[in-house]
Amino acid sequence: MSGFMRIDRRSLVLKAAALVFAGLALSAKPALALEKIVFLLAAPAELPAFSPLLLAKHLGYFSEAGFDVQFQTARGGLDIAKQVGAGNAPFGLSLGDAPIVVRGNGIPIKIVAMMGGGALGVLVARTDRGIAKIEDLRGKKISVMSYQEANFYATLGALASRGIGKDDAEIQAVGPSGVIGLVIAGAVDACICTPDWEINVQDGIGKTFAMPLKDYIPTTAQAIVASDEMVAKRPEFVRAVVQASLRGLKYVMDDPERAAKTYVEAVPSFAGKEDLIRRIFANYIERTYKGQKVLGETDPTVLAAMQKLYISLGVVNAEAPVDTFYTNAFVK
Repeated sequence: MSGFMRIDRRSLVLKAAALVFAGLALSAKPALALEKIVFLLAAPAELPAFSPLLLAKHLGYFSEAGFDVQFQTARGGLDIAKQVGAGNAPFGLSLGDAPIVVRGNGIPIKIVAMMGGGALGVLVARTDRGIAKIEDLRGKKISVMSYQEANFYATLGALASRGIGKDDAEIQAVGPSGVIGLVIAGAVDACICTPDWEINVQDGIGKTFAMPLKDYIPTTAQAIVASDEMVAKRPEFVRAVVQASLRGLKYVMDDPERAAKTYVEAVPSFAGKEDLIRRIFANYIERTYKGQKVLGETDPTVLAAMQKLYISLGVVNAEAPVDTFYTNAFVK
């Protein structure tokens, strides 16, 4: 009996050891690899304009959804549209006008999330040039990034809404580095800015006069775009990326002070500038992010009005069904 007990105990010990080693072996297995995906932006991801996406990555929202998001800088909004439409990248961040402009040229993209209910563009003028309303821009110099961007078209529309033609003001395309630098230096009278640039101009010259483009014409915030094929073939993939991105947007909107501190953690080059980032975030909330009943939803009436404006400006030649420009299926 005692021999049997010794053998039984030895057997139990061996079985227990086997279970321990098996557990260690299982724990040593690597976690499931994240799917690497490319997300195209028009400028480096570290800029405050892209903070919702950057924070979604920094806070782990994309990785929780199963993705290792790699931000890549494209050569402007048109390049983003072409690359996404061709399937070279699953997602890009452009302005909401992108499908209106490119679908007529055979580039099948659509908006899958609108990053705010406001707009990205605001005309910012020097008050020492006698500018107190948009009509005062007649005969003035205005800096824009390029003649091929949505904010340029929106500026033309805003001026036209007050009877100012394209040739009634001197609009200069000066690239991203010159837009705010020239107005601060006094070489131009006004610029078309994003909300972060507006804060930079205020800090550079003091008192300014702001004219949000949405107060004059239909225009939009930035939008996440995907190809028609991606939307049709991988809807759950699109939904997961959209929802993670919107979590980043909500994080900024809920508490810009907290978001500014987290942003500086993610972008150490802004260390010591937490208050500047907080002010920039507050301005984005006011100008761009707020105004949606459902976060991320696209308003088709705005797109319809934008299309009519772009046809009148000669930016697009023919009207297309508005429902081909967007889907709200992934924001709810």
